[in-house]
Amino acid sequence: MEQKDIDYFKSLLINQLEELLKQGDDAVSSMRDPHDNLPDPTDRASFDFERNFMLRMRDRESKLIHKIRKAIERVEEGTFGICETCGEDIPMKRLIARPVTTQCIECKTKEEALEKVSGE
Repeated sequence: MEQKDIDYFKSLLINQLEELLKQGDDAVSSMRDPHDNLPDPTDRASFDFERNFMLRMRDRESKLIHKIRKAIERVEEGTFGICETCGEDIPMKRLIARPVTTQCIECKTKEEALEKVSGE
C-alpha cells in the first residue's frame, strides 16, 4: 500500500473516531435531562423505549470506537491492510467499504461459514 493510501485511511479513521466520540458526548448529555417524573404511563413507556434504543446504539458505537482505535494502531505499526488470518494484502475496495476490517473477504467468508456451521 502506498503512503498516500495509508495517510488517507489514517485520516479517515481519526475523523470517524472524533465524530463518534462527539456524538457519544451529545447523547450522554441528552440522557441527563430530567424526564424521570413523567406521570403519563404512555409518555413514560415512550421515554424508556427511546432511552433503551439510545443505550443499544451507544453500545454498538462503543464497539466500533474500539475497532477504529485498533485500526489506527495497525496503521501506526505498519500492519494495516494485511489480513490477520492469511497475511495477504486486503483489497483496497474492502478497506474502503470497511476500514476497520482485519481480514480479507475470503478469510472472513470462511470464518462466517464456520460460525454458521458451529452455531455461534
